[in-house]
Amino acid sequence: MKPARRLVCPFAVVITPDLEYSGRHMPTTSRATDERAKVRAYISKLPNGAARAIRKLSAAIHTAAPRATDAWSYSIPAYRLDGKILIYYAAWKDHVSLYPISASFTRANAAAVKRYSTSGKGTIRFSLDEPIPVALVKRLVRFRIATLSS
Repeated sequence: MKPARRLVCPFAVVITPDLEYSGRHMPTTSRATDERAKVRAYISKLPNGAARAIRKLSAAIHTAAPRATDAWSYSIPAYRLDGKILIYYAAWKDHVSLYPISASFTRANAAAVKRYSTSGKGTIRFSLDEPIPVALVKRLVRFRIATLSS
């Protein structure tokens, strides 16, 4: 069997026989699939309590940003929207975290945020012992979408 020929179009986008595009400005199907697989593998390795919390967190993010896709960056799961990282999330021994949380969001939602541990570097932590505050997560995601859009 002959090796597959690669055809190069004038726009420097490589077209392979399976019609996947690979090029600097065009995301590939395999990249998205690879990132989704990494996120699923990450969640599958978590202890039950952390896995439940991270799934609930992920579902809340996806509900607030239905066009967002799974992403993998800095060795933690994230969601990407229009080619940009929308939000990172991760599970730890005693909590799950969201990043980045801007100071302006924290100020605008001070009453809701004060119950949770935060850092000056843009992290909010939700204890595994308490339910995930879905409404707050959705509000945060919508705020991030507005921030990225401006």
